[in-house]
Amino acid sequence: MVTPAPSLPEHFSQLSLAEAAELLAARKLPPVESWHPERSGDSAMEIRADGSWFHEGGRINRPAMVKLFSTILRREPDGGHVLVTPAEKLSIAVEDTAFRAVEMKSEGDGTQRRLIFRLNTDDLVMAGADHPLSFGSDPDNPDPRLHVRGTIGNGLEARIDRALYYEIVDMALADGTEPPAIWSNGTRFPLVDA
Repeated sequence: MVTPAPSLPEHFSQLSLAEAAELLAARKLPPVESWHPERSGDSAMEIRADGSWFHEGGRINRPAMVKLFSTILRREPDGGHVLVTPAEKLSIAVEDTAFRAVEMKSEGDGTQRRLIFRLNTDDLVMAGADHPLSFGSDPDNPDPRLHVRGTIGNGLEARIDRALYYEIVDMALADGTEPPAIWSNGTRFPLVDA
């Protein structure tokens, strides 16, 4: 059985970076990338653009259920999304991204900065080489995203909420680099993708 993410303290902002790193290290996800069941179908589920989960048109209101389902979510090579177990693979509609980055913690400055995001499923993700940030190629219409898991470029992503995006922009501009970029965990992320 898969267990959902451990519960976070009531206020994410109270976590130190060391405590967040411990929670990240303790997180064990099922090996969905290695599961290739023969039985497949449709889950009758969808993840809407605001991050809410629905089944047969009704909203799933139990956070523990959403957390559990999110641990068996995978993105396929064709760009589709599935819920997968060793026994079956069920398609799931995803309107925008599979996750939403709803809170952010920053420690350090410039090249020493580390950004940790809390997702709408209470998962924690530290931006860096394994979890890159991208902002889209049009500076007038930013598309801020965080890679969560799976293959970079075709894995599961989180939409970064607008308020967090503005915080990232403010930090990048304060760093004074040209062109503007934000650093996290030793990796530089330009605010406009090349």
